[in-house]
Parts: sequence; structure tokens; C-alpha cells
Amino acid sequence: MVKEKNGGLNVFEKYLTVWVLLCIVIGIIFGKIIPGVAKYLDGLAIYIGEAPVVSIPIAICLFFMMYPIMVKIDFGEVLKAGKSIKPVGLTLFANWAIKPFTMYAISIFFLGFLFKNFIGSEVMDLIKLPPGADWPVGTIHGAGTVVIDSGLKMLQIPLWRSFLAGCILLGIAPCTAMVLVWGYLAKGNDGHTLVMVAINSITMLFLYGPLGGFLLGVGKLPVPWQALLLSISIYVALPLVASYFSRKWIIKAKGEKWFKDNFLHLLTPVSIVALLFTLILLFSFKGEIILSKPLTILWIAIPLFIQTNLIFFLTYGLAKLLKLNYEDAAPSALIGASNHFEVAIATAVMIFGLSSGAALATVIGVLIEVPVMLMLVSVCKRTKHFFSVEVQWK
Repeated sequence: MVKEKNGGLNVFEKYLTVWVLLCIVIGIIFGKIIPGVAKYLDGLAIYIGEAPVVSIPIAICLFFMMYPIMVKIDFGEVLKAGKSIKPVGLTLFANWAIKPFTMYAISIFFLGFLFKNFIGSEVMDLIKLPPGADWPVGTIHGAGTVVIDSGLKMLQIPLWRSFLAGCILLGIAPCTAMVLVWGYLAKGNDGHTLVMVAINSITMLFLYGPLGGFLLGVGKLPVPWQALLLSISIYVALPLVASYFSRKWIIKAKGEKWFKDNFLHLLTPVSIVALLFTLILLFSFKGEIILSKPLTILWIAIPLFIQTNLIFFLTYGLAKLLKLNYEDAAPSALIGASNHFEVAIATAVMIFGLSSGAALATVIGVLIEVPVMLMLVSVCKRTKHFFSVEVQWK
């Protein structure tokens, strides 16, 4: 991760919450002034039958969100994982055996029960049909019904379930990007953090689809396996392969110093800028809901906030029980707590559509990520004395 002198965060990362809020405002204004433009751009898509599957402008933005993150990963670090079985095992356990299920449980409690009437139990959302599906109008699928909207068949589901889908996609996407910054700020073991970034990137290829499909199905949401696999292929596998080979080629041609000092420096803002452009489009669709029900963001943010803190303190406590030193305990807990919101946004947009509540919910994850994670970094530093500080490996 390219770091600035000001505490390890560059200007885009440090003020990410501000940029996201600004994009919300711009997107809402954009949607009010020229509402047809965002819809037109989202309509420029690759179709399977009559169903739009991949929005080309969004796919371009989302690829440039992912590639700069992936190209920073040195996959050779994975070989070091054998030297640190306990911290790596703890992180994998928290990310894949606990986090997806606590996210589902917390989200369905708040969105489907506690806040259901505030969101509007009768308010509906329109999402894409699974690729290749050509169900007759009126067909009931899970909690949804097939309807016609602007000449296209869509699945109409309760809005709170759409929000639930976005939360699920966040819960099954362990962070592989800004966690490098969080670990650095907490003065954790950078080697362990790098190893987990690489391992999580690879693990997502195999577990993201099955876990997502299972939890979406439990939530009575459509499980478009084709779209899930296509999403993983486009937004994880493609940038992963492109970054692996381009990294090797650039380092071989220019040297590792030029790669880190020049190439990564130029790429640093690309991921965030691509994210912000995507957010402007997304909020141009959802501006009406935000304006009519401004507390919508709060209803989604509360379960996400609770989930983040729960996983952090649970993993941090387990690290203490396992007698990990602080340098390994801090990044283990921070990796478990944070989300790979880029993958979550990309998947939500592809599966459910740019205008869906699921996509909006993933963006709320971006909105709260920085302030909450900075708070947890502070918790780590204040509780450092609870752990041994002897470095086990580097």
C-alpha cells in the first residue's frame, strides 16, 4: 500500500467518508436534473437473452476499482503463511466461518424485524431477473414477483430484503485493500497483513459464490448462480490474473523500486476515483429514496456498525486466548472487521442492478468503513499492553 506521511493515509483514503458524502449529493442532484442519463449508461450492457447482465460503463469503473488493489499484492508472501499458522488460521476462521453468518443474523434482525416498519414493510424494490430466466409475469420466486418495468421483466421484492442482500454481500467479502493501511496505522505485523491479503483474494475465488448463494437463498432472495460466478470471474479473477502478470512483467522490465515508487504512486487514486464515479451513478438512481426517507442510510448503517464491532472484538478476544502477540492480534482483528466493499458493490450491481437497494446497502458500507475502522485502530493502540509485543515472524 502506498502510504503518505500523514499517518499512512493519502488524501483520498483519509477523507473517503467526505468524498462518499459528496458523491451522494452529486448523484442525487444528477438524478434530479438529468434522470435519464444514468439509466441510459446502465442500459449499455452485455445481454444474455433479453436480460442485461453486465453494464459496460459500470464494469469498466469496477475493474479499475479492483486492479489497483490487486496489483499491490505480492503473492509470494503466501508462502510465509506456514510460519504463522495461528494468526492466519484465526483470520480465516473469523472471515469465513463466523462473519458471513453473524452479518446475516444481525441484518435480518434489524432490517427484517426492528426497522422493518421504518423502512416500509410494503415498500418494494425492483431487481434484475437471474440471467437466462424468462419467467411469466406474475411468477413468484422466493420473496419476489415477476413484473414488467419499462418494457423489461424485473423481480419485485420487499425493499428491506434488497437491503439484506447488500449486507450479505458485504459480510462475505473480507477486506484485501485498505486493511493494509489499518494494519500499518495500528503498528501491526505487515508481513501477516500481506499474507492475509493474498490468501483472502485467492479464497474469495472459491468461497464467495457458494456462501453468497447459500445466504441469499436462506433470505428468500434470488440466487443467480450464473451471475455470481460471472461476477467473481470479472471482478476478482480477471483483475487478479491481470495484476499478477502485469506486476511480474513491470518488475522484470523496470525493477521493483520503479514499480513501487512510480507505478503504484500513479495508481493510488485510481481505485478511489473509479469508486466515486460508480457511487455518483448509483445515487442518481436512489436519490428519491434518500430524499423521501433520509433515515434509510441510518437503518442500514446500524447493523453494519454492530457487525463490524462484533467481529473485531470477537477476533481480538480469540487472539488473546490464543496468546498471539499484539503485532499479529491487531491485523487479525482488523482484517476480520473490515469489508471488501469494492467486490460487494460490483457483485450487487451485477446481480441486482445499479438501482437496487442491495447496491445502495453496499455503498453504506463504504460510508461507515473509514470512521469505524479508524476508531478500531485507536482501540488496538490503547489496548496494546494486553498482549505480548514480541514479534514472532516478519
